[in-house]
Amino acid sequence: MTSWKEMEKVKIPSGIKVSQNGFEFTIGGPKGEVKRKFTNNYVKVDLKEGEASISISKENQYSKAIVGTWKSLIQSMIHGVQAGYQYEMKIDYTHFPMRVSVRGDKVVIENFLGERAPRSAKVVGHCSVSVKGDRVFVTGIDRYEVGETAANIERATKIKGFDLRVFQDGIYLIGGN
Repeated sequence: MTSWKEMEKVKIPSGIKVSQNGFEFTIGGPKGEVKRKFTNNYVKVDLKEGEASISISKENQYSKAIVGTWKSLIQSMIHGVQAGYQYEMKIDYTHFPMRVSVRGDKVVIENFLGERAPRSAKVVGHCSVSVKGDRVFVTGIDRYEVGETAANIERATKIKGFDLRVFQDGIYLIGGN
């Protein structure tokens, strides 16, 4: 029989609902619900009286690293369902005015450097993207979906074969939480 040693605890604030179905954790709050699977042979997560307890069965550097990662993942999920995440991006152009719009689950960038074909970036998961003037706002409750969507938008305007010090057109991340 394997003995488990408790390493970390994460407090669950009031108003946050946490449920566990096997390895899948569901955390719900005023903004919505986030699900994530936590699977590992040497690390497990249990729910105990208003807190999540992370335990290990084999004490080594790898297991301790997983414990810290899972603790920050749970804290990020709690923050997401309480306050949400938002990234702000700026549309920069010098000569050719870019038109950015959201169509379904894609962000469409038209007239980038005078190109005829529009470029597109995928919106990941349940994020919402809005364009206001020269700003693009990416909001959602899952930190990784919001970050990946912002990265997709920034990557869609990457210029290859041009000196980036001269051609500074693109959509760039300027802030976020």
